[in-house]
Amino acid sequence: MKSILDYETVSLIDEDDAIEIIDQTKLPGTIELIRLRTGEEIWNAIYLLQVRGAPAIGVAAGFGLYILMKHSKAASYEEFMKELREKSDYLNSSRPTAVNLSWALKRMESHVVKTADEMGIKENASGADFDINTLIEAMRDESERIKAEDIDVCRRIGENGLTLIKDGFGLLTHCNAGQLCACKYGTATAPMYLAHEKGYNIKVYCDETRPLLQGARLTAFELHSAGIDTTLLCDNMSASLMKSGAIDAIFVGCDRVAANGDAANKIGTSVVATVAKRYNIPFYVCAPTSTIDISTKTGADINIEQRKPEEVTEMWYKERMAPEGVKVYNPAFDVTDNELITGIVTEYGILRAPYDVSISKLFQNK
Repeated sequence: MKSILDYETVSLIDEDDAIEIIDQTKLPGTIELIRLRTGEEIWNAIYLLQVRGAPAIGVAAGFGLYILMKHSKAASYEEFMKELREKSDYLNSSRPTAVNLSWALKRMESHVVKTADEMGIKENASGADFDINTLIEAMRDESERIKAEDIDVCRRIGENGLTLIKDGFGLLTHCNAGQLCACKYGTATAPMYLAHEKGYNIKVYCDETRPLLQGARLTAFELHSAGIDTTLLCDNMSASLMKSGAIDAIFVGCDRVAANGDAANKIGTSVVATVAKRYNIPFYVCAPTSTIDISTKTGADINIEQRKPEEVTEMWYKERMAPEGVKVYNPAFDVTDNELITGIVTEYGILRAPYDVSISKLFQNK
């Protein structure tokens, strides 16, 4: 019998002009694969969190832009690039905080420009001078590379994070930075999967993560499916758990890291980090370098997505659980200050404070 870990989070179904994803809004009760073919379907899937998690969103964006340009009728290079940028801007508007979305779309555009340069296609090229098929093939190849690199990067994050775990550790995580947020392994859960593979006796505690319950519906689901000792707790129970001595380290993912090391992650992460500091528990952010945005100076410059009030007042309930007309504050993310972060685990190693220096050095060497 297949488990959730046997399914691809995001796949390109080229022969059907579609992206196939696990509809994560249906988990854990139903594992449903859906195919996305139009710009609106792809945009909605990202916005509605049918596909979610920074790495998986990046992969979906790469595949999505290719699918939307696959049958372009552009008669010139100028028309092709205009259409590509319009479709890219549209997809990019679906979620503003996760930098992997814009990163993947920019990467796809840059690869088209590079390919055109290599082929000698000029800006005014048209007719026989404009080889549209080669540009579209280049987009397909680059989108597949983005996915393959994601799997490799998550594995390397796992290997680096594993050096921070000992047999018998109790680990806490928030939201879902697991296989369901990427293509394999995930980011924050990658060290956990590798520790489990090595036979470490670890216990993982998952915050349920209100209001969308990614910890309860997704992280607990996939870790439990993998045979890892998994315990679910409400968000407001983490301080009690940390004080009890059950937690040796905390691993979370993130959607954007600023140049100074401030990290935006699912709402509630900064609370976990603050309490961890109080009880001297190491707090690690697991982030592929594609999630580090050196153009964003600090966390104060990160655009935090505000979501619909119904997610707080009505979702998951048979009846509305808040009075009609009450105001709702529902940011999707918060920013954890760099001073609360023990280390940032990347595919190239573990960054330490001062983060403005270690991040700058990483990108210079990279």
